Amino acid sequence: MASGGDLTLTILGFLGERPMHGYELKARLSALTGHLRPISDGALYPAIARLESKGLVERHEEAGTHAARRQVLTLTPAGREELLRRLRDPGDLDISDQTRFFAILTFLSALPDPAERAEVLRRRLAFLEAPASFFYDRGAPVKIKDEPDPYRRGMLIVARASSQAEREWLRERLAELDAPR
Repeated sequence: MASGGDLTLTILGFLGERPMHGYELKARLSALTGHLRPISDGALYPAIARLESKGLVERHEEAGTHAARRQVLTLTPAGREELLRRLRDPGDLDISDQTRFFAILTFLSALPDPAERAEVLRRRLAFLEAPASFFYDRGAPVKIKDEPDPYRRGMLIVARASSQAEREWLRERLAELDAPR
Protein backbone atom coordinates (compact mmCIF):
# COMPACT_ATOMS: atom_id res chain seq x y z
CA MET A 1 0.00 0.00 0.00
CA ALA A 2 1.31 3.36 -0.96
CA SER A 3 0.74 5.21 2.26
CA GLY A 4 0.24 4.72 5.97
CA GLY A 5 -3.38 5.80 5.66
CA ASP A 6 -4.30 2.83 3.50
CA LEU A 7 -2.41 0.37 5.63
CA THR A 8 -3.70 1.73 8.92
CA LEU A 9 -7.32 1.55 7.80
CA THR A 10 -7.01 -1.97 6.46
CA ILE A 11 -5.20 -3.24 9.56
CA LEU A 12 -7.87 -1.72 11.81
CA GLY A 13 -10.62 -3.02 9.53
CA PHE A 14 -9.44 -6.61 9.44
CA LEU A 15 -8.73 -6.68 13.16
CA GLY A 16 -12.19 -5.18 13.69
CA GLU A 17 -13.60 -8.34 12.14
CA ARG A 18 -11.66 -10.64 14.47
CA PRO A 19 -8.31 -11.04 16.23
CA MET A 20 -5.58 -12.60 14.10
CA HIS A 21 -1.86 -13.20 14.05
CA GLY A 22 0.48 -11.15 11.87
CA TYR A 23 0.90 -13.80 9.17
CA GLU A 24 -2.88 -14.14 8.76
CA LEU A 25 -3.28 -10.35 8.73
CA LYS A 26 -0.62 -10.03 6.04
CA ALA A 27 -2.37 -12.70 3.96
CA ARG A 28 -5.71 -10.85 4.25
CA LEU A 29 -4.07 -7.53 3.33
CA SER A 30 -2.29 -9.12 0.37
CA ALA A 31 -5.52 -10.70 -0.85
CA LEU A 32 -7.21 -7.29 -0.75
CA THR A 33 -4.63 -5.17 -2.59
CA GLY A 34 -1.39 -7.11 -2.81
CA HIS A 35 -1.75 -7.52 -6.56
CA LEU A 36 -1.70 -3.69 -6.87
CA ARG A 37 0.42 -2.63 -3.94
CA PRO A 38 2.48 -5.40 -2.34
CA ILE A 39 2.80 -5.29 1.44
CA SER A 40 6.23 -6.01 2.83
CA ASP A 41 7.05 -7.08 6.36
CA GLY A 42 9.09 -3.87 6.52
CA ALA A 43 5.89 -1.85 6.13
CA LEU A 44 3.42 -4.07 7.98
CA TYR A 45 5.18 -4.75 11.26
CA PRO A 46 6.25 -1.15 11.93
CA ALA A 47 2.65 -0.08 11.16
CA ILE A 48 1.38 -2.61 13.70
CA ALA A 49 3.93 -1.34 16.23
CA ARG A 50 2.73 2.26 15.69
CA LEU A 51 -0.87 1.17 16.23
CA GLU A 52 0.18 -0.65 19.41
CA SER A 53 2.02 2.41 20.71
CA LYS A 54 -1.14 4.50 20.14
CA GLY A 55 -3.21 1.95 22.08
CA LEU A 56 -5.27 0.96 19.03
CA VAL A 57 -4.04 -2.63 18.82
CA GLU A 58 -2.96 -5.11 21.51
CA ARG A 59 -0.76 -8.16 21.12
CA HIS A 60 -0.93 -11.32 23.19
CA GLU A 61 0.61 -14.75 22.89
CA GLU A 62 -1.33 -17.92 22.13
CA ALA A 63 -0.28 -21.50 21.62
CA GLY A 64 0.35 -22.27 17.97
CA THR A 65 -0.94 -25.25 16.07
CA HIS A 66 2.47 -26.96 16.05
CA ALA A 67 3.90 -26.07 19.50
CA ALA A 68 5.27 -22.67 18.43
CA ARG A 69 3.60 -19.79 20.23
CA ARG A 70 2.32 -16.95 18.10
CA GLN A 71 1.45 -13.33 18.59
CA VAL A 72 -2.24 -12.55 18.14
CA LEU A 73 -3.35 -8.99 17.41
CA THR A 74 -6.60 -7.61 18.80
CA LEU A 75 -8.33 -4.30 18.17
CA THR A 76 -8.79 -2.27 21.35
CA PRO A 77 -11.91 -0.17 22.05
CA ALA A 78 -9.85 2.89 21.04
CA GLY A 79 -8.88 1.06 17.84
CA ARG A 80 -12.53 0.36 17.07
CA GLU A 81 -13.35 4.05 17.59
CA GLU A 82 -10.49 5.04 15.28
CA LEU A 83 -11.73 2.60 12.63
CA LEU A 84 -15.24 4.03 12.83
CA ARG A 85 -13.89 7.59 12.72
CA ARG A 86 -11.90 6.83 9.56
CA LEU A 87 -14.94 5.23 7.95
CA ARG A 88 -17.30 8.07 8.96
CA ASP A 89 -15.01 10.85 7.85
CA PRO A 90 -12.55 9.69 5.20
CA GLY A 91 -10.12 12.27 3.85
CA ASP A 92 -10.47 13.68 0.36
CA LEU A 93 -7.73 11.36 -0.93
CA ASP A 94 -9.63 8.38 0.51
CA ILE A 95 -12.64 9.46 -1.56
CA SER A 96 -10.80 10.33 -4.80
CA ASP A 97 -8.26 7.49 -5.00
CA GLN A 98 -9.98 4.33 -6.21
CA THR A 99 -7.78 1.88 -4.30
CA ARG A 100 -8.15 3.85 -1.06
CA PHE A 101 -11.90 4.16 -1.60
CA PHE A 102 -12.20 0.42 -2.17
CA ALA A 103 -10.45 -0.06 1.20
CA ILE A 104 -13.19 2.14 2.72
CA LEU A 105 -15.86 0.03 0.98
CA THR A 106 -14.29 -3.16 2.30
CA PHE A 107 -15.13 -2.12 5.87
CA LEU A 108 -18.00 0.36 5.43
CA SER A 109 -20.52 -2.15 6.81
CA ALA A 110 -18.82 -1.71 10.19
CA LEU A 111 -20.53 1.67 10.46
CA PRO A 112 -23.78 0.89 12.29
CA ASP A 113 -25.67 3.95 10.98
CA PRO A 114 -26.92 3.61 7.37
CA ALA A 115 -27.06 7.42 7.09
CA GLU A 116 -23.33 7.61 7.80
CA ARG A 117 -22.60 4.96 5.18
CA ALA A 118 -24.79 6.85 2.70
CA GLU A 119 -22.90 10.10 3.35
CA VAL A 120 -19.58 8.44 2.45
CA LEU A 121 -21.12 7.07 -0.76
CA ARG A 122 -22.55 10.50 -1.62
CA ARG A 123 -19.09 12.02 -1.33
CA ARG A 124 -17.67 9.44 -3.74
CA LEU A 125 -20.56 9.96 -6.15
CA ALA A 126 -20.05 13.74 -6.10
CA PHE A 127 -16.36 13.20 -6.86
CA LEU A 128 -17.17 10.90 -9.79
CA GLU A 129 -19.76 13.30 -11.20
CA ALA A 130 -17.36 16.25 -11.29
CA PRO A 131 -15.84 16.82 -14.75
CA ALA A 132 -12.36 15.33 -14.85
CA SER A 133 -9.84 13.72 -17.15
CA PHE A 134 -6.34 12.35 -17.16
CA PHE A 135 -5.50 14.96 -19.79
CA TYR A 136 -6.34 18.66 -20.11
CA ASP A 137 -6.11 21.18 -22.91
CA ARG A 138 -6.20 24.87 -21.95
CA GLY A 139 -7.66 23.95 -18.56
CA ALA A 140 -10.52 21.86 -19.95
CA PRO A 141 -10.73 18.04 -19.71
CA VAL A 142 -9.85 16.34 -23.01
CA LYS A 143 -12.83 14.43 -24.42
CA ILE A 144 -12.42 10.92 -25.82
CA LYS A 145 -13.35 12.02 -29.34
CA ASP A 146 -10.71 14.76 -29.23
CA GLU A 147 -7.79 12.60 -28.05
CA PRO A 148 -5.63 11.63 -31.06
CA ASP A 149 -3.36 9.19 -29.24
CA PRO A 150 -4.96 5.70 -29.28
CA TYR A 151 -3.46 4.67 -25.93
CA ARG A 152 -4.53 7.80 -24.13
CA ARG A 153 -7.94 7.44 -25.77
CA GLY A 154 -8.02 3.89 -24.43
CA MET A 155 -7.32 5.15 -20.92
CA LEU A 156 -10.21 7.59 -21.23
CA ILE A 157 -12.58 4.92 -22.56
CA VAL A 158 -11.76 2.46 -19.78
CA ALA A 159 -11.96 5.16 -17.10
CA ARG A 160 -15.34 6.35 -18.39
CA ALA A 161 -16.78 2.82 -18.40
CA SER A 162 -15.48 2.11 -14.91
CA SER A 163 -16.75 5.43 -13.58
CA GLN A 164 -20.16 4.88 -15.16
CA ALA A 165 -20.50 1.43 -13.60
CA GLU A 166 -19.43 2.74 -10.20
CA ARG A 167 -21.86 5.69 -10.37
CA GLU A 168 -24.72 3.31 -11.21
CA TRP A 169 -23.83 1.07 -8.25
CA LEU A 170 -23.51 4.07 -5.92
CA ARG A 171 -26.94 5.38 -6.95
CA GLU A 172 -28.52 1.95 -6.43
CA ARG A 173 -26.92 1.52 -3.02
CA LEU A 174 -27.89 5.05 -1.96
CA ALA A 175 -31.50 4.36 -2.97
CA GLU A 176 -31.44 1.25 -0.78
CA LEU A 177 -29.88 3.09 2.15
CA ASP A 178 -32.29 6.03 1.83
CA ALA A 179 -35.42 3.86 1.53
CA PRO A 180 -37.69 3.93 4.58
CA ARG A 181 -37.27 0.89 6.77
